[in-house]
Amino acid sequence: DGFEQLWSFHTQFFLDYAWDPESLPAEGLPDYLRAWAEREFGARHAGEIAEIVAAYTRFNGRRKPEMLEPRTYSLVNYREAETVVAEYRALAEKAQALYEQLPKEARDAFYQLVLYPVKACATLDELYVTVGRNRLYAVQGRTSTNDLAERARELFRKDAALSREYNEVLAGGKWRHMMDQPRIGYTYWNQPVRNAMPGVQEIQPSAEADMGVAIEGSEGSWPGGGGRDPALPALDVHGGEARYLEVFNRGLTPFEYSVQPSDAWIRVEPASGSVERDQRVWVSADWSTAPTGAASGSLVISGPQGSKVTVRVPLRNPEAPRPEALRGFVESDGYVSIEAEHHTRAVAPVGRTWLRIPGHGRTLSGMTTLPVPAPSLAPGPQGQWLEYAIHFFSTGTFSVDAYLAPTQKIQPGLGLRYAVSFDDETPQVVSVHADGSLAAWEKTVADGVTVLRSKHVVAEPGPHVLKFWALDPALVLQKLVVDTGGLRPSYLGPPESVFRPALAGEKESRR
Repeated sequence: DGFEQLWSFHTQFFLDYAWDPESLPAEGLPDYLRAWAEREFGARHAGEIAEIVAAYTRFNGRRKPEMLEPRTYSLVNYREAETVVAEYRALAEKAQALYEQLPKEARDAFYQLVLYPVKACATLDELYVTVGRNRLYAVQGRTSTNDLAERARELFRKDAALSREYNEVLAGGKWRHMMDQPRIGYTYWNQPVRNAMPGVQEIQPSAEADMGVAIEGSEGSWPGGGGRDPALPALDVHGGEARYLEVFNRGLTPFEYSVQPSDAWIRVEPASGSVERDQRVWVSADWSTAPTGAASGSLVISGPQGSKVTVRVPLRNPEAPRPEALRGFVESDGYVSIEAEHHTRAVAPVGRTWLRIPGHGRTLSGMTTLPVPAPSLAPGPQGQWLEYAIHFFSTGTFSVDAYLAPTQKIQPGLGLRYAVSFDDETPQVVSVHADGSLAAWEKTVADGVTVLRSKHVVAEPGPHVLKFWALDPALVLQKLVVDTGGLRPSYLGPPESVFRPALAGEKESRR
């Protein structure tokens, strides 16, 4: 369909790489993209255009546009859905601004090759996230449910308008019908008969003001949280991230709210104001006055007709070690998340090497081994592995999720394998192709990634080394996530954890 059409850059790259793969090493990909942009649009904006094309290609690699669903990205965890929308919206704005700077004779080509795919995909991402939020807000009883329903309709109409512009206006209608193929409303692999907007919901809000409260990390709302008391994800000195709650209206009349913290170390912004629809309130800690150890405070949110909601605010502020004393990736919020390229050490035997593939994967890049046609290796001193320095505060049985590029079973037997270990434990071998079911294949294709899990016992808190062993060639590692007991569901996995670099004079380095 139109979204999957091979644009000029992708066609050129496909042909050039097929003709002479050795001429296009992975580290040369950014230069190749810039050279293409310069050839098509001149040197002045080549760098910016190359960045835009690389970004939207990676964004679409997260999940193909026709495979998007209202719940693809988490609406409540790690700010995932809103971050995806914001990133694509910013990219579309950047592309539009660049379009307006180009000479008129270059604009049709830029619209076809750059601006349209960016704007169309940004619109589709926002459409599905908006529908997802609409459905969630309907359950929470938010008046803004109806606003989101109308916003979804606007985005559906915008998609149609972009297609008409491509078909009928671009180059005087030269590409008429190119964007006719349906792309919205897939329910299985085959295309729908027509673009069909995902269903939205509307509610009947009360006439008077009616306060509701939602919190980060939960789809519940209060009052009426199903018997559960609301608690924010912990404020953690080793993560440093603020948390949020949302004060919203279940009625049509605006109201005044206020948030009263139980302790002076709890910071709230804004602590009071007027709510017509929704107001996000940020909660953070003043670490200079926060108590050490595990503690908690609370917030009392007050609204109309004497309504009140109390939200617990957990705190993690260990007396020792302090953040400045730590090295490596630091556990926080119940997990450690690591981008593959951010290894502490990369080890390879003579004749082999690790290769970073820039822009590969859903979040940053990929790490793979060379040469590809190479015998398998066993874990051990003569093996090939990546090391990641980690500091744990927790102990117990942890799971390690390895995010890998989808790979065909290119050798007989169980297929390709890797191994994972902590410190000097016996590496646990994982077969990438152990599950040969159709359901596993369909999920891998839809997600654009293979996520496999191993479990490990970490008996002591403190510094540890996570090792990823490459046993068979052709595997591409994108990300590692260690669940220490608090990992929440998301599509892309949690954002990368805080990394504390080695001090001057210490041997370890991040790269």
